[in-house]
Amino acid sequence: MINSDGMIELNSFWTLETAAVACRELDCGSAVSVGEREESSDRPVWRIRSHCVQSGSALRECVRSGSSSSILDLTCSDLLLQPNISASSSMDGVSEAQQQGFQVSRGSNFTISCSIQPQYPGGSFQLAFTSSITSHNYTQPAVNHSAHFLFPAAEPAHQGSYSCVYHVHVFSHDFSSESRRLFLTVSDPTGLLIILVVRPLTLLLLLVLVNAALYFYYKASRGQKPGRQEDIELDYYNLGVCAAEGGPTEEEGAQGAE
Repeated sequence: MINSDGMIELNSFWTLETAAVACRELDCGSAVSVGEREESSDRPVWRIRSHCVQSGSALRECVRSGSSSSILDLTCSDLLLQPNISASSSMDGVSEAQQQGFQVSRGSNFTISCSIQPQYPGGSFQLAFTSSITSHNYTQPAVNHSAHFLFPAAEPAHQGSYSCVYHVHVFSHDFSSESRRLFLTVSDPTGLLIILVVRPLTLLLLLVLVNAALYFYYKASRGQKPGRQEDIELDYYNLGVCAAEGGPTEEEGAQGAE
């Protein structure tokens, strides 16, 4: 039994959706019903602020002690199993929800599938999408305990968090159970193509520049006048060449002069 801040408009704040958050936080399954009753006198209660729960804060952060005669009855049940979520793309294959992440190429079609183990006939699946700027819900009836949500062309707007919520009406009550979240990212294939093309061109340009620098350095080196040490080495080299070819040596030249 929990109290919602003693507000008169209690039921308008504590909906089944809000109650479902509290049930999940308490690890008690799905929300079955939520209602109000009045006690004859005030009694100690735990006050749980509904707007705090709705904001996504942890349940323990939304609780404070107090007293009230207005009591909120919240019934939770773990009657349903947790549904599964998976994604597939025309280009990227299949990614299971256990991996918690799925990447799809921009422009390709992708499908998010919801399924649950057979327990009760019928029901429906709600695909809940949340991003940093918006949120959407898509609903399909459960066929063979599953539903498939097709998206024809992936766009950046499809990037965000997805979860499957299974709803079924049994035993005169509405039950629901939510899957874990699957985070989808949309990649741009043109950006990857640009990277793949630019990198080889950059390497080729670098090689051309290096070869050009070496060429001009070589030409500049060949155009320099030899220094004194180079002259001496060149003279010795020429003398050696002449001797090897049978030309006159210095001694023979001297004798010929005599």
